[in-house]
Amino acid sequence: QVQLVESGGGLVQAGGSLRLSCASSGRTFSSYAMGWFRQAPGKEREFVAGISSRGWTTRYADSVKGRFTISRDNAKNTVYLQMNSLKPEDTAVYYCAAGGPVLASPASEYDYWGQGTQVTVSS
Repeated sequence: QVQLVESGGGLVQAGGSLRLSCASSGRTFSSYAMGWFRQAPGKEREFVAGISSRGWTTRYADSVKGRFTISRDNAKNTVYLQMNSLKPEDTAVYYCAAGGPVLASPASEYDYWGQGTQVTVSS
């Protein structure tokens, strides 16, 4: 079992920044890839960013490339999402998820999910 707890969401003006954190417990953190997803009202959950188990490989949705950065600290069992140049369309509930040993994009490849943290970007 893996427990994931997100933090760092909030309300920010367009152009601002936020950093989300996701603390993991229950399994060897460095053995699995991690991902961030988001879900806006009335929309399906979508992949935002992913990072391999050791942090050597990252992947981003086109909509956030150049603005968001995913990172992880395996010593602290934590994954981060630095979000810069935020736009109103980034407004959503953001979820972190734990996957398998290989970095993947589909939500179906992730076995454990956090409860989500709300990010609201005002125009």
